[in-house]
Amino acid sequence: MSFSPEERALRQELIDACCNMNKLGINRGTSGNISVRNGNGLLISPTGIPYDQLKPEHIVQLDWEGNFEGDILPSSEWRFHRDVLQARDDLNALVHTHSTHASALSVMKKSIPAIHYMIAAAGGKDIRCSGYATFGTQELADELLIAMEGRRACLMAHHGVLAGHVSIARALALAVTVEELATQYLLCLPLGEPPVLSDEEITTVLQKFSTYGQQPRKM
Repeated sequence: MSFSPEERALRQELIDACCNMNKLGINRGTSGNISVRNGNGLLISPTGIPYDQLKPEHIVQLDWEGNFEGDILPSSEWRFHRDVLQARDDLNALVHTHSTHASALSVMKKSIPAIHYMIAAAGGKDIRCSGYATFGTQELADELLIAMEGRRACLMAHHGVLAGHVSIARALALAVTVEELATQYLLCLPLGEPPVLSDEEITTVLQKFSTYGQQPRKM
């Protein structure tokens, strides 16, 4: 199987991110999955192959109809990866994890409110929890399209986390942030429902995030 140097590098980046999910403690085994735009479709991690055994040839290329070639099967969750990327041209990569604290909140069908300004990293004033549907189904993809509207991340009821961004690295970083926020929220709940930041403050933070980090120097 022959790839351009650019595609081979992208496939390897996806593999490295899969391994990093487990190293970061936001996933176990092969329960998570990652996708990234590539050509007229997307690349996605395969189903059931341990991350440390993945090779670039194992990463599956899907078109927007869900078609693929070869004997390696894509993740069972390919439908929501395809549908969210197809619907959201602001997202280039998606990371799905079963991180412990976020998954616990998803069992309770609790969204994460604006307890910390970093909630804005997900694009709005909260991180919603989707409705429940069986894994791998079109019904789940439909639920996630709703939960992700105007957001870059959501909880998946009785399931886990979906995070998206402009690159694999940033989507993975956002998945880590969602788990941190979920942990903070769970630590607050025994003391009562925590106070939240106002919508106006979150709007201010969103504006500040747009210029956060290294920016092109004005000459």
